[in-house]
Amino acid sequence: MSKLIKRTVLLGAVAASGAAAFYLTADTDTQMEIASSTGPLLRMLDPELSHIIGIQAAARGLLPRDTRPDPPSLHTKVFGLEFSNPLGLAAGFDKNAEAVAGLMGLGFGFVEVGSITPRPQPGNPPPRVFRIPELKATINRYGFNNLGADAVQDHLAEFEKKVLQDPSIKRGPLGVNLGKNKSSKDASQDYCIGLTRLAQHADYLVVNVSSPNTPGLRALQGRKELEALVKQVKGTRDRMLWGPGGPPPLLIKVAPDLSEPDKRDIAAVALNCGVDGLIVSNTTIQRPGRVAEFPAAQEAGGLSGPPLLELSTSVLSDMYRLTGGRLPLVGCGGVSSGEDAYRKIRAGASLVQLYTAFAYEGPTLIPRVKRELAECLDRDGFRSVAEAVGADHPDIRGGSGPGTRKTSPSWFRWW
Repeated sequence: MSKLIKRTVLLGAVAASGAAAFYLTADTDTQMEIASSTGPLLRMLDPELSHIIGIQAAARGLLPRDTRPDPPSLHTKVFGLEFSNPLGLAAGFDKNAEAVAGLMGLGFGFVEVGSITPRPQPGNPPPRVFRIPELKATINRYGFNNLGADAVQDHLAEFEKKVLQDPSIKRGPLGVNLGKNKSSKDASQDYCIGLTRLAQHADYLVVNVSSPNTPGLRALQGRKELEALVKQVKGTRDRMLWGPGGPPPLLIKVAPDLSEPDKRDIAAVALNCGVDGLIVSNTTIQRPGRVAEFPAAQEAGGLSGPPLLELSTSVLSDMYRLTGGRLPLVGCGGVSSGEDAYRKIRAGASLVQLYTAFAYEGPTLIPRVKRELAECLDRDGFRSVAEAVGADHPDIRGGSGPGTRKTSPSWFRWW
């Protein structure tokens, strides 16, 4: 290597270390701006590669840490768990629980990892992720690629150790999303294995029967199949030894591509079998609206992003109605603004998740969505998220209004 090249590399390293030092000591707003400025560069890369880079950045503490308090109106309690805000990161981003601390620090109210299968599996062959940037949408067919339950168990134990050692690390509720291996013949056994390995690290558990990228998985949403699965998994959970707080809540994640009988069956199973909640919904195999105009629409896989919002919110509303508002619902699919999150909440969601919008917009999305959601609640006179849940179903809620409208509180100045 010539002296000139060596000198150039050295100067570059010094500049990079200086930039990193500046970034890590900057205030939250500056960190957010710097992190978001890398977004256009990442979107020039292959989508799966940019995803990997994002995970590694979060795992190494290179994402912003938002220490600002959430607006009081966003605080909520669901499944007996306290949430500083109802906005969560959906499963699929941190598949192996490698970056939980960094992702929590961005300001999410909760983070869900997975989906995790008992044995490691590579997933489907690449390319398997396709952007539709004009619509801020994505189609993926990852196929539950993950390191397996043993590796994830180690990562979650490391996260818990890190939290104990560093009290500054934000620790919101953590969800663990379970899947089945592609080659497994007994789906129930796979979910039970995942549960026994990982439940001790979870604030809530999710049985994912809704990914379109594992053959036969969505067939588990049928009434007979789902009832048998839930009874076996719930029985396994309930036979384990738990402390005074009892076992973690068990949720089912369902698809948006459901017929009316499917919805009725899922609601009946959830209520009759004592499921603690539903996540509505996963990605769709449909190609609604303008999606069909783009070449990526021809790719197999699940569609996510804004084109999914209408469908997923409609299914969410149906599930709230079919369960009579007796079951906490998590609204997922197409959320990219506070208004979107608010629509989910009014339709029946107690909590809301996003993923694709975060991949497109980066860390600044989270405080923006929370600020907008707080403004929506205040605009319509709701003092809390809980007051607004199911507001579009006054016949189920037993009333139509939250009370008098209030003026904007002083904590808006924080945003």
